[in-house]
Amino acid sequence: MNVLRLPLIALLTGMLGLAGCSTHQPAALYQLDSGTPGQPKQSAGMAVVLGPVTVADYLQRETLLQRQADGSLNAATDGRWAGSLSSDIDQLLLRQVAWRLDSQRVVLAPAPAGFSPDVQVLLSITRLDSGKNQPAILDAQWRLIDRRGQVRDNRMVHLEQQHDGSTAAQVKAQGELLQQLSKQLAVALAPLANQPPLVELHKPEAKPAPKQTEKPRIPMASPIRTDMEVFRF
Repeated sequence: MNVLRLPLIALLTGMLGLAGCSTHQPAALYQLDSGTPGQPKQSAGMAVVLGPVTVADYLQRETLLQRQADGSLNAATDGRWAGSLSSDIDQLLLRQVAWRLDSQRVVLAPAPAGFSPDVQVLLSITRLDSGKNQPAILDAQWRLIDRRGQVRDNRMVHLEQQHDGSTAAQVKAQGELLQQLSKQLAVALAPLANQPPLVELHKPEAKPAPKQTEKPRIPMASPIRTDMEVFRF
């Protein structure tokens, strides 16, 4: 009797193992769609520092979030981000902006030592998400600082992209929104490529005050004393 139980136990164990494998499939890994940016050709093109790029706290995780109809966010069960979403955003924007400006002098902040940018982009992404029945939405704001430290552009952007509801389509739509953001950003940056060079202002040296010529002194008249006496008769 004991001999017959062993095959039965082994069979049940195998069936439970198969059931466990079927219910705990590994989640798919996703990355943002960066499009097909070309390689910039100009090695002496516009110098741009991209960043710091700040991303909303709720996006700084590997969990792929799903926006619900009531505005809440739930973790996706069939996929997650393959690494850091913030890093993916940085790299996508870098390649897209460099390609659109045709410049190899586009770098992420902090800029390397000795790099003198024509403009710095301060970018804040406050929303980037979607849902099965919700469009992909991107909310962002940028400021462009020229080489003199002056704000040349300050803009808030709201973009939306429809999709077919699948997780893969949602990720693709979010990537396309970032590509649209890069296009608008490159258009705003282009006019700042022809800034006049910085000229160091030298204060004129103070000239010494001219010396006043001394007027000749007139000698004071002094009484002349004599030893002569005056006699009266």
